[in-house]
Amino acid sequence: MIYHQTSLADALLVEPEIRGDERGSFARTMCKSEFEQNGIRGDFVQQNTSVSAHKGTLRGMHFQLEPHTEGKFVRCIRGAVLDVIADIRQGSPTFMKHDGFELSAENHRMLWVPPGFAHSFQTLQDDTEVTYLVTAAYAPDAERGLRYSDPLVGVDWPLPVSTISDKDANWPLLNGEPDFFRYAG
Repeated sequence: MIYHQTSLADALLVEPEIRGDERGSFARTMCKSEFEQNGIRGDFVQQNTSVSAHKGTLRGMHFQLEPHTEGKFVRCIRGAVLDVIADIRQGSPTFMKHDGFELSAENHRMLWVPPGFAHSFQTLQDDTEVTYLVTAAYAPDAERGLRYSDPLVGVDWPLPVSTISDKDANWPLLNGEPDFFRYAG
């Protein structure tokens, strides 16, 4: 796999090295020792999949509070998304900055979302499927989110939002700098 630093501290964009022959293709999409060599730490304890029927569907911006903070390794296996992450770790050199990455079945890119980031995506095509490994099990009492349209985060989504859950549409707006996580450096 090829690891690319992003504009956000500790977040990585990963490209599998695809090998092909007359049978088709093969690529490794997860390797614990290689992950650790590139700063991806944590044991994956759960895998989630979401399917969105309509282009413009928005999911997120989700995170879980300690001790259930989760890192995510995200991959789009059908369709395409703009995956957006925001660094909400107090003291991080990229605190309150966000970036977006196109992940698609066609480009095969994967994104490492470190613990302490808010995570979201918007579908760019109908019938899009995203799968992700997580380092902590879902804990409903620890679930939090940022509103997708919060001006303090400032995400410029590429499409009008066609579908969003009531919960995601109504996360409270930030009132000053968030204090959910501390940057460990």
